[in-house]
Amino acid sequence: MRQTCVLLLFLILTSCEYFKVKKTSSEAILKEELQTFNWNDVDEYPSFSICDSLTIKEEKKGCFQHLLTSHISEFLQNEIIIVTKDISDTMVLDFQVSETGNLKLMDAKIDSVTIAEIPNIKSLLTKSLDSLPNIFPAIKRGQQVTTEFKLPIIIKVN
Repeated sequence: MRQTCVLLLFLILTSCEYFKVKKTSSEAILKEELQTFNWNDVDEYPSFSICDSLTIKEEKKGCFQHLLTSHISEFLQNEIIIVTKDISDTMVLDFQVSETGNLKLMDAKIDSVTIAEIPNIKSLLTKSLDSLPNIFPAIKRGQQVTTEFKLPIIIKVN
């Protein structure tokens, strides 16, 4: 009986190690979560109300880019642009959509020939954004976030 009591007492004393709970601070959890967080991808891309009926993420992105490209192209086609040389250029426009849905042209990579022929091209591009419909910002984990993206625009003037 005595040996059983000693064995039982030994098991009780050593088993306490199995019941220790590892405490994790909220800062450690946050740090771990931020390391696994993909900052370069969003849950939903910025969109126009026309694109809301689409459910697939890539289709919404394509719809947004297509509408933005079409809007800028139509605006430039309606402008009277006089050139002395034919222009065939692909402009790469850097945009930012804020968390409130404001679209801003950050930079435009335009060929020097295009700039020489159309010196006000950047102001025309900025002006074209004024008449855009409302933009819904990108969403990451249920929060509206600021996003930046590049958009190529082909310009041909004869």
